[in-house]
Order: sequence, then structure tokens, then C-alpha cells
Amino acid sequence: MCPDKALPYPPIYACAEEYVEALLEFVTTSEILQTLCGGVHILDFLTRDPDLFEAVLLPEWRDWLRLFGISDILDLLMREDLGRLLEKDNEESISLDVHTFHGLPGGSTSQWRGGPLPPKSLLLYILKVQGLSLDRSFKADSLFSDDPNAHSLSRQITVGMKPKKAHEVKNFAAFVDSLISKLTATNTHDITHVVDFGSGQNYLGRVLASPIYNRRVVAVESKETNINGAKDMDISAKLAKKMVVRRNKKAFRMQKNELQTADADETISGETQLAARETVSRDCVFPVATSQTTPALDTSSKEHEFGNIQYIEHIIMDGDLKSVVSQLDVNDTAQQEDIRSATRTNGSNELYSTRLDPQLMVISLHSCERLGPPSYKLPTLRPNHPRLDRSSSTYDPHGFPMSERLASYKHRYGKGIRMNITARMMAVQAPQNWTATECEGFFTRHFYRALLQRVFMDIGVVEKPGALNPGSGSGSPRGWSGGGQPIIIGSLRKSCYSSFVTYARGAVDKIGEASEHGIVIKEGMAFLSDSDLFDYYERFKHKKHELSLIWSLMAFSAGVMESVIVVDRWLWLKEQKEVSSCWVQTVFEYEQSPRNLVVVGIKR
Repeated sequence: MCPDKALPYPPIYACAEEYVEALLEFVTTSEILQTLCGGVHILDFLTRDPDLFEAVLLPEWRDWLRLFGISDILDLLMREDLGRLLEKDNEESISLDVHTFHGLPGGSTSQWRGGPLPPKSLLLYILKVQGLSLDRSFKADSLFSDDPNAHSLSRQITVGMKPKKAHEVKNFAAFVDSLISKLTATNTHDITHVVDFGSGQNYLGRVLASPIYNRRVVAVESKETNINGAKDMDISAKLAKKMVVRRNKKAFRMQKNELQTADADETISGETQLAARETVSRDCVFPVATSQTTPALDTSSKEHEFGNIQYIEHIIMDGDLKSVVSQLDVNDTAQQEDIRSATRTNGSNELYSTRLDPQLMVISLHSCERLGPPSYKLPTLRPNHPRLDRSSSTYDPHGFPMSERLASYKHRYGKGIRMNITARMMAVQAPQNWTATECEGFFTRHFYRALLQRVFMDIGVVEKPGALNPGSGSGSPRGWSGGGQPIIIGSLRKSCYSSFVTYARGAVDKIGEASEHGIVIKEGMAFLSDSDLFDYYERFKHKKHELSLIWSLMAFSAGVMESVIVVDRWLWLKEQKEVSSCWVQTVFEYEQSPRNLVVVGIKR
């Protein structure tokens, strides 16, 4: 059931503990990593003197990076054979002075893509980040023991899904079903219900409830609109039938005429008239399906067997599911028989043998920051939750860190590993998947935003950022290092990105509508003409490439931070005495879904 390695750590480490210790040491001692991951914000790029490119990177890195395009740098960070480059560097020790490169002695072949070799310090940093990032490779045979085509989703089930979502749902449903089967086969737990935290449109639950899985799903969602939309999709997927109201028109007309005759008779009381109207409504309307739980289909034969979906509207707070458990629908005969079977399997526990308890497995696909940790703790699911029995102490119940190991880890800056919002947001980047077109688009957007921040600073709308404090251990607690409160702009119309002038005007219009700073910003920007804004662009446009280089290094380095987050949750599970086994494994192709790791915990 559990993979050979509980963590997909790189092969250079002998065991998980050796990897974890190396990871924690690196994130608490590397100043460049701490600066790139949470120590600076891209909004500050042009508001500092010197700018971030000059202030953050080593001189030899800067001189070399300026020589190459972004595609070359991304290849170096993620696809180049760095060992070969280090060997060439050690063999010839070629000078990396870019000013004398074209006069390389003896016609040396120690070049990289028409330029000098990367600085050795940069290569060693890249190797360190690569070596401490969890392995994200995925093998289909680890998930599909049989023919993967047997798990293909029908067209009616994939309604509303984009290719990425279809890939995730197909793979994760197969993983969940396989895990349940293994738990049952080993007499560990006999799962009766799958509880999906934050089910949204219930794409995952719909697949689990359909053939070939036929699982009973409890979809927990906080938004009524999502639940209503999911129910409509259940009908489209033929998991539920649309309620159809049919009238016996002849009988309806006859009773309606009788009612009108009765209304004309003044001796009939108002109560009698009301009863007559109710009789017409009740006897002449024939609902086809009225169950609140889907499906409302014939499941009498195995060929047409379906699972079951129950929707519960609930806001999940710190794993408190008491109200959810109390609403579970276990009234139908088939479910009760499954639950009785589960209680017999767990007959050694008095509580199971004396009460009809459903056996729950809680899942969550791409949990958001405030939804993920509660899915681990779940204090009110005890003892009928096979993953965890009760809550334990946690230092940030909504995020990071969860484990005692990270919360008490001692380093030169103090105790405990922290990660601000900038570091956590950078950790969800996927630079391995960036295309040239995508790079041009979002690097342009980042540059325009950073340049607009410089304009805001010059007109006195925002403060100049404070001094950098490299290696402070956690970066700015607010998640960015600028002065004052950050001004949120968000996305704009596509036409706004045609030039910096149109971007600035579109951004100011949006801020004026939605921000408390809107009036001040509009007043300040009113004194700047389009020509003034164009001059800003001409003055700083050469910095776009440097901003792109910094952003690429930040996104690449953040792979280590994502590994720290995953390791922290795995360590938290290991610290719980109620957990018999826990592990991390890949379930998606990285190219399809970069957040492709699943964390699993099994209750004793």
C-alpha cells in the first residue's frame, strides 16, 4: 500500500531523514534562497536604488546572466547537464570576465551556447535547489495496475471539465478507489463513504460515484451556487433524473370544475375549500424524482449499479465536521448493510460493535491554504475517520508550519521555520511548463506592474521601500518588502497590455473603482500625460530582461519551498500517534498538473 519511499526524495540521499535534515539546513542557511523566496517582492524591482537585480544577485551572476535570453536561462535552471558544465569548468578554469570573453586563449571550446560558461557559484546553487526539490516524475503503472483505458471518463461525466481537470479527476479517482480497495483487502478499514472537502462543482465526486467505482460520496461545499451547479451536472451525467411534474389533465380539469362548483356554494367553509384545492394539487401531480440525494436511478441490477452523492453545505473551520457527520444519509438498506459489514470488520473496537457508524475517508483535491490543514486534523471525525483520530497541537492551524519539527527547528536566526505569503505564492509556480509565448506575456505584465509602482512612488502615492535585510530568515511578514500597504490591481482587459501607457490608464481606472487609494492615485496620475508615461517606459525598458531573470530565479528556487511545505505536512502526520503510516507520492503528470503530489495518512 505504502510506496517503497515514504517521500519522493532525490536518489542522492540514503533515507528520508537525511533528505529532510539537508532540506531544513539549506532553507535556514542560504541567504540567496531566503531573499529570492519571500525576502523581496517583484513590485519593488524598480523602486529601490540599486534595483533588485543589482542588490540581490552576486556580481559574477549578473554579468553572466545579462548575456543570455530567458529561454537559455530556463534551460540552464531545469534541463541542462550541469555536471558536464562543472567538469569543463574544473578542467580549464576559464576566466568568466565577460569583457575579455571574445579573446579566449587558444581557441578554447569551453563555451555555453556561444558565450562563457556559467559561474561555478551559480551552477552549485542550481544543483543544490534541484537536489533538494522532491521528485515530481509520474509513472502511470503506479496508479493503474490494469489497463489505463479502463479508467477513461465518459463524455457525459467530463461535461464542464478542461483537459487539466479531466486528467486530475481521472487519476485521483483511480488513486482513491485503489487505496480504499487496499484498505479493505488488508482488513485495515472498510470504507463506506468518501468525504470530499471543498467539492466545488463535484467533478471528482461525480466520477467516484459513477461506474466503474460506484462509491458513496459526501460532497462538502460552502457555496450554495456550486452545489446547485453540481446537481445540474449530475443530471447531465445521468447520475440523477430531472424532476418532472406530470398532470393527469382530465382528472385535473374534473376536480378543478368540482372546486369551482364548491366555491359557488356559500355553505362550504374556507377550510373545506382549502382542503379541496390541496386535493387537486396532491392527486394530479406525479413527481418522477424527489430524493435530495443522487442518483434517483434504477440500481437493482449490477449492470446499472451506481454510487451515491450527498451534498452538504458547510463552511469548514479547523476540521470541525460534527454538523456534517450528523447529516450523513445512511438510511437506505444497501448502505446500512455495508456499514454493518464495516463494523464487523472492526469488531475489536467496542464503539464499532455497538453503533451503526459509517467509515469515512476524507479527500481534498488542490486544497486551498485555509482548507488543506483541516483535512489533516478533523477532530470531530473520531473515531470513524480512518486517517486521523483527533487534532493535535499546531502552530498555524491554517497553513504553515504544521509540524512540531519545523516549528521548533533551531537555526542562527532563532527557532522555527516561517514562510510569508510571497514565498508560498511563488511555491505554486511551474517554470518547467513555461512556453516562450507565456513567458513574453507574463514578463510583460510583471514589468508594467513594477514600472507603475515606480510611477506611484515618484508621485508620492506609495512610500519608498525599506532597506533589504538578506538572510533574515523569513522575509517580510506582510509578504512584500515595499513601503505602506500594497496596491492590488489584478488582471485587466487584454487591450490594456498593448503598451505601458494603456496599462497605466487601465490600472488607474480600475483602482479608482475598487480601492481606498483610488482618489489619491487618480489625482496624482492626472498630472502625468501619455507622453510622460511613455518617457518612463523608454527610461526603464532595458530593465525588463533583468526583471525576467530575477522572476525566473525566484520561481525556480521556490521549488524548494514547495518541498518544505509538503515535508511539513508529512512530518505532522508522522508525529501523530494515531497514524499508522503516511506517505507522499505523485498522482498527476507534471506537464498536466504541476501540483501533482498527494499526502496520505492512514489511521491505526
